[in-house]
Amino acid sequence: MTQPLSPLARLDLDTAIRLRWALRDIKAKRTKLTPVRQSDLVMLIEMGLVEIRDDTHVVVTNEGRQALDH
Repeated sequence: MTQPLSPLARLDLDTAIRLRWALRDIKAKRTKLTPVRQSDLVMLIEMGLVEIRDDTHVVVTNEGRQALDH
């Protein structure tokens, strides 16, 4: 049985690495120390890997956690 590809696997290597680090920072709540680029945040939201709650709080979705586990 094969595992589904991570959404990050479809991206070029530099972008995938940058977004993976952004996901890790969001998950660990390190965005005050290392803010995520607005364009990266938009990409992560469009991919369904993060969502914004209460207009300010960014959280990693289940899909985002799975992408980090791949």
